[in-house]
Amino acid sequence: MVERVVERGREPEPQETFYDFSYRLRQNWLKQRREGAVVLRGKERDWEQSRQGLIKYFCHPKFWEQQAVPYWSVFIHRIKKHSGKHVHQGGLGLFVLEGKGYTVVDGVRYDWEKDDLILLPVKPNGCEHQHFNADPSGQAAEWMAFIFNPFFEVLGAPLEQRAESPDWKGTTPPIGHVG
Repeated sequence: MVERVVERGREPEPQETFYDFSYRLRQNWLKQRREGAVVLRGKERDWEQSRQGLIKYFCHPKFWEQQAVPYWSVFIHRIKKHSGKHVHQGGLGLFVLEGKGYTVVDGVRYDWEKDDLILLPVKPNGCEHQHFNADPSGQAAEWMAFIFNPFFEVLGAPLEQRAESPDWKGTTPPIGHVG
């Protein structure tokens, strides 16, 4: 006589409901706000030479999980001669920390110096801009950018590099390449 063996299949794992997922997400979000970094120390951040210029990132998507307040991009840009030129949406502030210079936004020059605030405008398709150091002694100018990324995302966040910083020696995708 042949014995018949019946194997019982595994019961499906209970599926997480959308509400439970949202609840878990909110709990993780609150934990991050309680335990994330509140003070970000400049001496713990490195300068990075990019095709846009010499930049020290404080808040960046790479660090968001470690911070009490994510979704911001905050960085210092040091300008020796001039930055690269690129296009992206405005709606951000650049606070001048040192030096003097000017920014060309869509072909119009705007002069600035230490303790000034540069506001890039929100415009259809973004605004083309480039920053220049105007200190005759050659001392570098510096400003700090404050960008709330969800605002950028809602506006479509175009980004197109049109010229590189003269200090950039690396290799990059061709100008105009995105992603």
